[in-house]
Amino acid sequence: MPVQLAIDNLSETWPRRLRGAKVGAVLHPASVDSRLRPTLEVLRGAVGDGLLEIGALFGPQHGFTGTTQDNMIEWEGYAHPELGVPVHSLYGRHREPSAAMLAGLDALFVDLQDVGARYYTFIWTLYLCMKAGAETGLPLVVHDRPNPLGDTVEGEALDPEYRSFVGLHPIAPRHGRTIGQLAQQFKAEAFPACDLTVLPMADWRPAMRFPDTGLPWVMPSPNMPTPDTAAVYPGMCLLEGTNLSEGRGTTRPFELFGAPWAEAARWCAALRALELPGVAFREVEFEPTFQKHAGERCRGAQIHVTDPVRFRPLQTGMAVIQTARELWPDRFAWNPPPYEYETEKLPIEILLGGPVGKFFPA
Repeated sequence: MPVQLAIDNLSETWPRRLRGAKVGAVLHPASVDSRLRPTLEVLRGAVGDGLLEIGALFGPQHGFTGTTQDNMIEWEGYAHPELGVPVHSLYGRHREPSAAMLAGLDALFVDLQDVGARYYTFIWTLYLCMKAGAETGLPLVVHDRPNPLGDTVEGEALDPEYRSFVGLHPIAPRHGRTIGQLAQQFKAEAFPACDLTVLPMADWRPAMRFPDTGLPWVMPSPNMPTPDTAAVYPGMCLLEGTNLSEGRGTTRPFELFGAPWAEAARWCAALRALELPGVAFREVEFEPTFQKHAGERCRGAQIHVTDPVRFRPLQTGMAVIQTARELWPDRFAWNPPPYEYETEKLPIEILLGGPVGKFFPA
């Protein structure tokens, strides 16, 4: 049986105490039901049934409709062309909903597909929505969705000294929780005053990876095209803190990696010698169309996950970086700030959640 989402039967799963409420909805392109019907369309149908009203819409990084392709591109709010309600940006001048944005609402509904990595900013949009809800008394309804990577945890919890918009609460890089479970954790550990309801899934098991769910994959962001991308992301996103290409600007972001000065055969040989579990490396050349090394020929590899259960993306990403440091010490570099609104600490440090020397000794 495929996993059943609460949005599949909203008339039954919507909290009775919030029936007729004027709702603000935090959505993005992957906010769909199991038949690919957009959540916004479901909500519009619920308006006709008297279940709720739509008072405002909100969107996270990459935009309400997922149109900002590159990383760290802010977007501005606008009026929805059909509904006439405001579409507020939570990745621009504001990352936390302001009092003005929430004025007149009875509840905030959050339906975002996470990918199981601490760096993926949608969970921090949820976190800041919960903060705003705790401060204003506005109830939050969080629509739970599967973690594409299952419940395996990998890596150390974030050092609070390294908080940023790629980590606002101490969780591991591969956190092993669904967005609903994270909401419950944030309430317990940070926002006890938040009036939280999580709409659960049915026929779901914690160890499920996305292909096990029977649900259709919709890109939650432009550089997350497939579940294969999500599988490698907790490790390969670390390359954003370096001068290595993580494959943005190609059709296989985060699966491809390289640099113009790298030698693919040497790099792959070094990685294969480590005998990392559940992964193979295939030598490649590619030319990014945007982002790092755009228009230059990069040499490196494509990651092929051969055993999803044994594969450890964080271990693999750190190995990719360490082998590059050892092979090309005069060419490899850590990128300088700014990165995701952090202007002092190195990008790699806020991604790792601690001082770089702890993870990559000199």
